[in-house]
Amino acid sequence: MKHLLRFVVAFALMTSTAAVAGAQTALQMAAACAPRAVTAPPPTDALRLIGAQDSVGRQLFGAGELVVIGGGRARGVELGQQFFVRRPAAGRSRRGPLPVTTAGWIRVVAVDDTTAIALVDFACDGLLAGDHLEAYVAPAVPLDANRTDTQGELDFSAPGRILFGDNERTAGATGDFMVTDVGETRGAAPGMRFAIYRNVSVPGLPLAVVGEAIVVFADPETSVVRLTRARDAIYSGDLVIPRRR
Repeated sequence: MKHLLRFVVAFALMTSTAAVAGAQTALQMAAACAPRAVTAPPPTDALRLIGAQDSVGRQLFGAGELVVIGGGRARGVELGQQFFVRRPAAGRSRRGPLPVTTAGWIRVVAVDDTTAIALVDFACDGLLAGDHLEAYVAPAVPLDANRTDTQGELDFSAPGRILFGDNERTAGATGDFMVTDVGETRGAAPGMRFAIYRNVSVPGLPLAVVGEAIVVFADPETSVVRLTRARDAIYSGDLVIPRRR
């Protein structure tokens, strides 16, 4: 075990978290940290963080630290493997998709049969003991996700809604990522554009356009959008109208 620990410390000292982060664009990093949504909590047997390689017990971890995973080779963990570290909303009941926070991602630097040690490559938020792991997939951000494009016919027959932002926030601004209830089953795909409207609830007044967005990720029932324009704060409940081309 002592040889393993020496290897881990040496490996970590030779590794630059900044270099890992620099291999991706700022937009890719932001997209990787974007909120996600799930229809069910993670399985009870999911791999999880159980602590840090430290002389004192801690529950909170950050970039560049060594963390311990509660599973090793017997659970399929391999040297060099990368994982997202995520956690669902806690202590709150919600109808519909559940918010999931992406705390960061880690890379396995040592592994035995029952546990593994990983380096925190990037922290979007504080990583907590008990957070679960999901396979890391580098985000493939649409090339034009930095700009607004209002081309395409608006399809008001298939409106969706903004659900929430990061850490369950109910408001967002230009550049933020938010989750909608329009998923792949309703035609959402990366690169799809939405106009964002608000019902001002005043008799006789039409819907008010408040922003524009582009789909970055799409799951079966939800999608993650980047707000490319916001005339006002974008709120949970605002309408997303697909732009058909």
